[in-house]
Amino acid sequence: MGIAIHTVDAFTAEPFRGNPAAVCLLAAPRDAGWMQSVAAEMNLAETAFVHPEGGALRLRWFTPKVEVDLCGHATLAAAHVLWQTGRLGPGERARFETRSGALVAARRGDEIELDFPATPVHAAKPPPELLPALRIAPGAARFTGRSRFDWLVEVGSEAEVRALAPDFALLRPVGGRGVIVTSAAAAAGFDFVSRFFAPAAGIDEDPVTGSAHCALAPYWGGRLRRDAMAGWQASARGGAVGVRLAGDRVLLYGRAVTVLRCELLEDGRGRTGTEGG
Repeated sequence: MGIAIHTVDAFTAEPFRGNPAAVCLLAAPRDAGWMQSVAAEMNLAETAFVHPEGGALRLRWFTPKVEVDLCGHATLAAAHVLWQTGRLGPGERARFETRSGALVAARRGDEIELDFPATPVHAAKPPPELLPALRIAPGAARFTGRSRFDWLVEVGSEAEVRALAPDFALLRPVGGRGVIVTSAAAAAGFDFVSRFFAPAAGIDEDPVTGSAHCALAPYWGGRLRRDAMAGWQASARGGAVGVRLAGDRVLLYGRAVTVLRCELLEDGRGRTGTEGG
């Protein structure tokens, strides 16, 4: 019997929209090299690995190139799979231990609520290559700053966000995990829009980035003087992320849909996998 892997489109209710993540449910820990190889094989923005640990669940996230400290869409996908497969009851919360501390997911009607740490943005002078790599004229950037993980650049309009065509070769050496570019939303029903680029992590553009909203929520909350907001990530696939500020935490809201279930036959040691999925 192989190891089951589920592919879930997160922050969407429609297949082939939002952000796809692979979810691998393990009976016991596996070494990081094996997980990195599986993530490279899946070749999605993130692959989540979950296994029991005490009374909670250990959750780790890998891009095709590196392990990361925080990922929203793969956490949402992992919680979705745990409920869908019956490993958690409908009313149970998913409690994850991660490199970013304890994270909790709960079902809220048709949506999943993620309780994540806020990562506020502080004004900072960008490295000289950042705006040229984004192909943003210096005068077009209304704000530049840095969160715990990422650079954030605000531009003047949603049209500017949507029209961005970065030079990823130039953007790759810029420090930090990635770059968020954002503006106020033009369309009714949303407060802000964004795109997220992380070529250094092996992801030129991430379709919908939950963890980026841990910075976007306090940033736009301060600008709009609101605690609850709706964000649209304006990638080609697109996705909606609801946010609510809660002190030093951010609650993220989104939907998910499973689009694929497969079985990993080889465990990386030349024989068929035997751990249950």
